[in-house]
Amino acid sequence: MGSAAYTTSSRLLFRQLFEKDSSTYTYLLADTSHPDKPALLVDPVDKTVDRDISLVKELGLKLIYAINTHVHADHVTGSGLLKSKVPGVKSIISKASNAKADLFVEPGDKIIFGDLFLEVRATPGHTVGCVTYVTGDGPNQPQPRMAFTGDTLLIRGCGRTDFQIFSLPKDTLIYPAHDYKGFSVSTVGEEMQYNPRLTKDEETFKNIMANLNLSYPKMIDIAVPANMVCGLQEVESKAL
Repeated sequence: MGSAAYTTSSRLLFRQLFEKDSSTYTYLLADTSHPDKPALLVDPVDKTVDRDISLVKELGLKLIYAINTHVHADHVTGSGLLKSKVPGVKSIISKASNAKADLFVEPGDKIIFGDLFLEVRATPGHTVGCVTYVTGDGPNQPQPRMAFTGDTLLIRGCGRTDFQIFSLPKDTLIYPAHDYKGFSVSTVGEEMQYNPRLTKDEETFKNIMANLNLSYPKMIDIAVPANMVCGLQEVESKAL
């Protein structure tokens, strides 16, 4: 499953990037028709910040935002490192997350980069502050739309989830924060039809989620405290 071929906007540059240790997807989006070529990264990882910066430079982009879908428990966000290495970058996370960032977003807000934008949708469940970022709806926006769902909706899986993602058009492309089976993209319609958790009634869904018996995330004790301070826990502690 490729990803770049699914976009149909001549304005949008889109890259799906991967961090293998945590199986995390980072997404690079930019408006290449704008003179500044403004760009943003969704869910950057600290281990791959140098790779991401190198790609941004190679493509002649200006990185303006590093945004997170939620406070991650399985990796340390790259937002803080990006801010320290690339002048002018601002970090973004939901206000409901109670984490530190330069800008806080709430449902209905728009994150504008050039003439493109992402809409913010509240999708709590996996964490109270989870949001999904959805490309805009309009003549100059990418079609079909794209939803960056974090851990809320995975391909054929989900976190403890809010179902409003399914109110999006069925051809909306689903780009999750993780995949552990080699998939890279799905659609709202596909997940409505084939997701083994989300095709069940409410009680069955609750029972499935209550009995997953997931192991304790190996990075959680490091990742969550760091991500609450924009991934700069070590930097802050050294400054004290």
